[in-house]
Amino acid sequence: MATTTHPTTPVTPPAAPPAPAAGPTSRARRRRVPGVGTVLKWVVLGLVALVMVVPLYIMVINAFKPQDAIISSPLAIGPDTFSLEYLRAALTSEKFNVVRAYGVTLLFVALVNVCGIALAAPVAYVIARGRSKWHLGLLLLFVSGLFIPGQVTLIPVVFVLRVLGLINTIPGFILFETAATLPVTIFLFAAYLRTVPRDIDEAAALDGAGKIRAFWSCIFPIMKPVVATIVVLNSISVWNDFVSPQIILGPSSGIYTVTTGVYAAVGEFSTDYTTVFPTLLLAVSPAILFFVLMQRHIIGGLVAGATKG
Repeated sequence: MATTTHPTTPVTPPAAPPAPAAGPTSRARRRRVPGVGTVLKWVVLGLVALVMVVPLYIMVINAFKPQDAIISSPLAIGPDTFSLEYLRAALTSEKFNVVRAYGVTLLFVALVNVCGIALAAPVAYVIARGRSKWHLGLLLLFVSGLFIPGQVTLIPVVFVLRVLGLINTIPGFILFETAATLPVTIFLFAAYLRTVPRDIDEAAALDGAGKIRAFWSCIFPIMKPVVATIVVLNSISVWNDFVSPQIILGPSSGIYTVTTGVYAAVGEFSTDYTTVFPTLLLAVSPAILFFVLMQRHIIGGLVAGATKG
């Protein structure tokens, strides 16, 4: 008896139900909810920024107000109290020649930057290219200057400058300010130079250049990011320095920087706020503006020295 075979029909599994479309609720669930640490961080940063901004705000608005308005409402200003008369009086004050003070301070800033970079760059190059423990010790010797407050060394420096006959002179002040900038300058230069390939030195040597020429002609031109950082930091430091020019130069020299000029202008009339606030505004405005315009160079120089190139 013959048997007949019937073809088997494949069984198709049931189709899975379609996934629900992502609606606004599902998208919202995917968003990360800020944690307590993030919120606390922004609160702390906001409070720190507020603490820093409030004194600046008080100084700016009170530079355009009369004495009674400053005392009665130091945090407010209106059209009836706003006046440019006090700022104009500070610009033409006989006790504080702001134009001359700007010129003197800018001269000091330029000289300190030139001398500091000219001295620190070769030293940092030797340290960065050295392989022995003596080079590391030399770097630690310079970096140790960062942990010594400048006020501690000021009195011994005065005695040394007096012996050398440089007290109350511009060269004495330039020497002191240059020496004060060397630790941080050498530290940043050495950190940056360690990221510069040694192949550049070898290529310069094959072309017949000595070490000094190879550094100034081949290495130093590519140090522009860190040089810009040093110029900004040193410029602001020299501009805002008060103790050093007040003691090293002294009132008897007749040479006033911006900070010592402010002290000479407002010291006798310390209760006349219409003189204090406009004069302070004239003194700090260039430094703040310079920092705002050049802050990207500070970040760029520090990042360039912290990464391998």
